[in-house]
Amino acid sequence: MKMEELVKEALRMRKYSYVPYSHFRVGAALLTEDGKIYTGCNIENASYTPTNCAERTAFFKAVSEGERKFKAIAIAGGPEGAKELDYCSPCGVCRQVMMEFCDYETFQVIIVKSETEYKVFTLQEILPLGFGPKSLEE
Repeated sequence: MKMEELVKEALRMRKYSYVPYSHFRVGAALLTEDGKIYTGCNIENASYTPTNCAERTAFFKAVSEGERKFKAIAIAGGPEGAKELDYCSPCGVCRQVMMEFCDYETFQVIIVKSETEYKVFTLQEILPLGFGPKSLEE
């Protein structure tokens, strides 16, 4: 099943994080409507603001290759040496990027604790009263 595959990929991607400042590793796996998976990790920068979250890394990779329709994203994050993870939800900027490209009511956000423990939310549930492209239509 794709959900379990997304969860495993998000957990796997944590090891590629570049986190010399926060030591907080995050991995993400993004599923397109046609079944492709794009992955991402967080990448920090010494001046902090150029830092990029795992979710946005996955989205930007996919969009840069022509993808525009997405079904779900799995996100796994926690301290570098953690033996166990807690649930790690996306930041506000990442939620806004999701709002740009995803169906507000059906896009699934999977917040991962382990391969067998995760929670599934819709974008609407994690970003109530969201502002997106449809907000600009007359």
